[in-house]
Amino acid sequence: MTFLKRIFKFIFKTLLWLFVFSIVMVIVFKWVPVPVTPLMVIRNLEQPDDSKKTWQHDWISIEDISKNLQLAVICSEDQLFLTHNGFDVKAIEKAYNDNKKGKHLKGASSISQQTAKNVFLWPQRSWLRKGLEAYFTFMIELVWSKERIMEVYLNSIEMGAGIYGAEAAAQYWFKKPAAILTPHEAAAIAAILPRPLRYKANPPTAYIQGRKSWIVRQMGYFGPLIYPTRENNKD
Repeated sequence: MTFLKRIFKFIFKTLLWLFVFSIVMVIVFKWVPVPVTPLMVIRNLEQPDDSKKTWQHDWISIEDISKNLQLAVICSEDQLFLTHNGFDVKAIEKAYNDNKKGKHLKGASSISQQTAKNVFLWPQRSWLRKGLEAYFTFMIELVWSKERIMEVYLNSIEMGAGIYGAEAAAQYWFKKPAAILTPHEAAAIAAILPRPLRYKANPPTAYIQGRKSWIVRQMGYFGPLIYPTRENNKD
Protein backbone atom coordinates (compact mmCIF):
# COMPACT_ATOMS: atom_id res chain seq x y z
CA MET A 1 0.00 0.00 0.00
CA THR A 2 2.84 2.34 0.91
CA PHE A 3 4.47 1.67 -2.47
CA LEU A 4 1.24 2.46 -4.33
CA LYS A 5 0.83 5.66 -2.37
CA ARG A 6 4.31 6.72 -3.39
CA ILE A 7 3.53 5.99 -7.04
CA PHE A 8 0.30 8.00 -6.93
CA LYS A 9 2.03 10.80 -5.06
CA PHE A 10 4.79 10.91 -7.67
CA ILE A 11 2.26 10.96 -10.52
CA PHE A 12 0.23 13.69 -8.81
CA LYS A 13 3.31 15.86 -8.24
CA THR A 14 4.48 15.34 -11.81
CA LEU A 15 1.11 16.36 -13.25
CA LEU A 16 0.93 19.34 -10.90
CA TRP A 17 4.37 20.60 -11.92
CA LEU A 18 3.54 20.10 -15.61
CA PHE A 19 0.35 22.10 -15.09
CA VAL A 20 2.23 24.91 -13.34
CA PHE A 21 4.94 24.85 -16.01
CA SER A 22 2.35 25.14 -18.79
CA ILE A 23 0.81 28.20 -17.12
CA VAL A 24 4.24 29.82 -16.69
CA MET A 25 5.10 29.22 -20.35
CA VAL A 26 1.81 30.74 -21.54
CA ILE A 27 2.41 33.81 -19.37
CA VAL A 28 6.05 34.16 -20.46
CA PHE A 29 5.18 33.92 -24.16
CA LYS A 30 2.58 36.64 -23.73
CA TRP A 31 5.53 39.03 -23.99
CA VAL A 32 8.67 37.05 -24.90
CA PRO A 33 9.35 35.99 -28.52
CA VAL A 34 9.10 32.25 -29.14
CA PRO A 35 12.67 31.26 -30.07
CA VAL A 36 11.94 27.75 -31.38
CA THR A 37 9.03 25.36 -31.75
CA PRO A 38 8.87 21.55 -31.58
CA LEU A 39 8.10 21.41 -35.32
CA MET A 40 11.26 23.34 -36.17
CA VAL A 41 13.35 20.84 -34.24
CA ILE A 42 11.56 17.84 -35.75
CA ARG A 43 11.91 19.16 -39.32
CA ASN A 44 15.60 19.83 -38.75
CA LEU A 45 16.18 16.29 -37.47
CA GLU A 46 14.24 14.84 -40.42
CA GLN A 47 16.61 16.39 -42.95
CA PRO A 48 19.36 14.02 -44.13
CA ASP A 49 22.76 14.64 -42.56
CA ASP A 50 24.36 14.94 -45.98
CA SER A 51 21.93 17.65 -47.12
CA LYS A 52 22.29 21.38 -46.66
CA LYS A 53 19.97 21.97 -43.74
CA THR A 54 17.76 25.05 -43.91
CA TRP A 55 16.34 26.82 -40.87
CA GLN A 56 15.25 30.41 -41.43
CA HIS A 57 13.35 32.06 -38.60
CA ASP A 58 13.49 35.78 -37.84
CA TRP A 59 11.10 37.01 -35.14
CA ILE A 60 9.60 40.44 -35.83
CA SER A 61 6.96 42.56 -34.12
CA ILE A 62 3.36 42.50 -35.36
CA GLU A 63 3.88 46.15 -36.38
CA ASP A 64 6.50 44.93 -38.87
CA ILE A 65 4.17 42.39 -40.47
CA SER A 66 2.02 43.74 -43.28
CA LYS A 67 -1.68 44.02 -42.44
CA ASN A 68 -2.14 42.39 -45.85
CA LEU A 69 -0.58 39.16 -44.57
CA GLN A 70 -2.49 39.27 -41.30
CA LEU A 71 -5.74 39.68 -43.20
CA ALA A 72 -4.80 37.08 -45.80
CA VAL A 73 -4.27 34.30 -43.24
CA ILE A 74 -7.53 35.19 -41.49
CA CYS A 75 -9.44 35.01 -44.77
CA SER A 76 -7.68 31.79 -45.75
CA GLU A 77 -7.51 29.91 -42.45
CA ASP A 78 -10.06 31.27 -39.98
CA GLN A 79 -12.50 34.01 -40.90
CA LEU A 80 -14.09 34.02 -37.44
CA PHE A 81 -10.74 34.43 -35.68
CA LEU A 82 -11.53 37.89 -34.33
CA THR A 83 -14.84 36.85 -32.77
CA HIS A 84 -14.59 33.24 -31.56
CA ASN A 85 -13.11 32.10 -28.25
CA GLY A 86 -10.51 29.87 -29.88
CA PHE A 87 -12.76 27.27 -31.48
CA ASP A 88 -14.89 27.56 -34.62
CA VAL A 89 -17.72 25.28 -33.46
CA LYS A 90 -19.58 25.27 -36.78
CA ALA A 91 -16.42 24.39 -38.72
CA ILE A 92 -15.68 21.58 -36.25
CA GLU A 93 -19.20 20.19 -36.61
CA LYS A 94 -19.02 20.36 -40.41
CA ALA A 95 -15.63 18.62 -40.49
CA TYR A 96 -16.94 15.92 -38.15
CA ASN A 97 -20.02 15.29 -40.29
CA ASP A 98 -18.02 15.26 -43.52
CA ASN A 99 -15.46 12.86 -42.08
CA LYS A 100 -18.24 10.67 -40.70
CA LYS A 101 -19.76 10.43 -44.20
CA GLY A 102 -16.44 9.21 -45.57
CA LYS A 103 -15.57 12.41 -47.39
CA HIS A 104 -12.01 13.67 -47.70
CA LEU A 105 -10.56 13.97 -44.20
CA LYS A 106 -9.93 17.54 -43.21
CA GLY A 107 -9.41 19.48 -40.03
CA ALA A 108 -11.15 22.55 -38.66
CA SER A 109 -8.39 24.08 -36.56
CA SER A 110 -8.67 27.78 -35.84
CA ILE A 111 -5.67 30.09 -35.90
CA SER A 112 -5.65 29.92 -32.11
CA GLN A 113 -5.56 26.11 -32.18
CA GLN A 114 -2.78 26.12 -34.76
CA THR A 115 -0.80 28.56 -32.63
CA ALA A 116 -1.22 26.41 -29.53
CA LYS A 117 -0.09 23.34 -31.44
CA ASN A 118 2.88 25.04 -33.12
CA VAL A 119 4.27 26.60 -29.95
CA PHE A 120 3.62 23.98 -27.28
CA LEU A 121 3.00 20.60 -28.94
CA TRP A 122 4.09 18.11 -31.57
CA PRO A 123 2.58 17.82 -35.10
CA GLN A 124 1.46 14.17 -35.15
CA ARG A 125 -2.26 13.65 -34.65
CA SER A 126 -3.51 11.80 -31.58
CA TRP A 127 -6.30 12.15 -29.05
CA LEU A 128 -3.73 13.16 -26.42
CA ARG A 129 -2.37 15.95 -28.58
CA LYS A 130 -5.88 17.17 -29.49
CA GLY A 131 -6.76 17.28 -25.82
CA LEU A 132 -3.64 19.25 -24.93
CA GLU A 133 -4.25 21.47 -27.95
CA ALA A 134 -7.71 22.34 -26.61
CA TYR A 135 -6.20 23.11 -23.19
CA PHE A 136 -3.47 25.39 -24.57
CA THR A 137 -5.94 27.05 -26.93
CA PHE A 138 -8.16 27.91 -23.96
CA MET A 139 -5.14 29.23 -22.05
CA ILE A 140 -3.78 31.51 -24.77
CA GLU A 141 -7.24 32.88 -25.52
CA LEU A 142 -7.60 33.62 -21.81
CA VAL A 143 -4.16 35.21 -21.30
CA TRP A 144 -3.12 36.61 -24.69
CA SER A 145 -4.84 39.17 -26.87
CA LYS A 146 -5.99 38.30 -30.38
CA GLU A 147 -3.22 40.52 -31.74
CA ARG A 148 -0.63 38.61 -29.71
CA ILE A 149 -1.99 35.27 -30.95
CA MET A 150 -1.65 36.53 -34.51
CA GLU A 151 1.88 37.81 -33.82
CA VAL A 152 3.00 34.45 -32.45
CA TYR A 153 1.19 32.56 -35.22
CA LEU A 154 2.80 34.55 -38.01
CA ASN A 155 6.25 34.26 -36.43
CA SER A 156 6.07 30.51 -35.81
CA ILE A 157 4.14 28.88 -38.63
CA GLU A 158 5.88 26.82 -41.30
CA MET A 159 5.81 28.66 -44.65
CA GLY A 160 8.14 26.51 -46.75
CA ALA A 161 10.89 23.93 -46.39
CA GLY A 162 12.93 25.24 -43.46
CA ILE A 163 11.08 28.58 -43.63
CA TYR A 164 9.35 29.71 -40.43
CA GLY A 165 7.52 32.95 -39.85
CA ALA A 166 6.44 35.93 -41.91
CA GLU A 167 9.82 37.64 -42.29
CA ALA A 168 11.64 34.52 -43.46
CA ALA A 169 8.77 33.71 -45.84
CA ALA A 170 8.66 37.21 -47.32
CA GLN A 171 12.42 37.21 -47.88
CA TYR A 172 12.44 33.68 -49.29
CA TRP A 173 9.45 33.94 -51.63
CA PHE A 174 9.53 37.62 -52.64
CA LYS A 175 12.94 38.99 -51.56
CA LYS A 176 11.41 41.76 -49.45
CA PRO A 177 10.52 42.48 -45.81
CA ALA A 178 7.22 41.21 -44.45
CA ALA A 179 6.21 44.80 -43.68
CA ILE A 180 5.73 45.68 -47.36
CA LEU A 181 4.02 42.59 -48.78
CA THR A 182 1.29 43.48 -51.26
CA PRO A 183 -2.18 41.92 -51.02
CA HIS A 184 -1.37 39.47 -53.84
CA GLU A 185 1.98 38.49 -52.32
CA ALA A 186 0.39 38.03 -48.91
CA ALA A 187 -2.40 35.94 -50.42
CA ALA A 188 0.16 33.77 -52.23
CA ILE A 189 1.89 32.96 -48.92
CA ALA A 190 -1.44 32.30 -47.20
CA ALA A 191 -2.47 30.02 -50.08
CA ILE A 192 0.33 27.52 -49.39
CA LEU A 193 -0.24 27.20 -45.64
CA PRO A 194 -2.28 23.99 -45.76
CA ARG A 195 0.75 22.22 -47.28
CA PRO A 196 3.79 24.51 -47.18
CA LEU A 197 6.22 21.69 -48.03
CA ARG A 198 4.31 20.79 -51.19
CA TYR A 199 3.25 24.14 -52.64
CA LYS A 200 5.19 27.22 -53.74
CA ALA A 201 4.08 30.81 -53.24
CA ASN A 202 6.27 32.04 -56.08
CA PRO A 203 5.97 31.11 -58.85
CA PRO A 204 2.49 29.75 -58.10
CA THR A 205 0.96 26.71 -59.76
CA ALA A 206 -2.48 27.02 -61.32
CA TYR A 207 -4.00 25.64 -58.14
CA ILE A 208 -2.21 28.14 -55.88
CA GLN A 209 -3.03 30.96 -58.30
CA GLY A 210 -6.70 30.05 -57.97
CA ARG A 211 -6.49 29.96 -54.18
CA LYS A 212 -4.61 33.26 -54.17
CA SER A 213 -7.30 34.96 -56.27
CA TRP A 214 -10.01 33.62 -53.94
CA ILE A 215 -8.15 34.90 -50.86
CA VAL A 216 -7.69 38.36 -52.40
CA ARG A 217 -11.44 38.54 -53.06
CA GLN A 218 -12.17 37.49 -49.47
CA MET A 219 -9.81 40.19 -48.22
CA GLY A 220 -11.85 42.76 -50.12
CA TYR A 221 -15.08 41.49 -48.59
CA PHE A 222 -13.65 41.32 -45.04
CA GLY A 223 -12.89 45.00 -44.65
CA PRO A 224 -10.32 46.73 -42.43
CA LEU A 225 -8.53 44.59 -39.84
CA ILE A 226 -9.33 45.79 -36.31
CA TYR A 227 -8.33 43.63 -33.36
CA PRO A 228 -10.79 43.43 -30.46
CA THR A 229 -9.71 44.63 -27.03
CA ARG A 230 -10.64 43.31 -23.59
CA GLU A 231 -12.79 46.41 -23.12
CA ASN A 232 -14.70 45.73 -26.36
CA ASN A 233 -15.38 42.16 -25.26
CA LYS A 234 -17.03 43.36 -22.06
CA ASP A 235 -19.67 45.38 -23.94
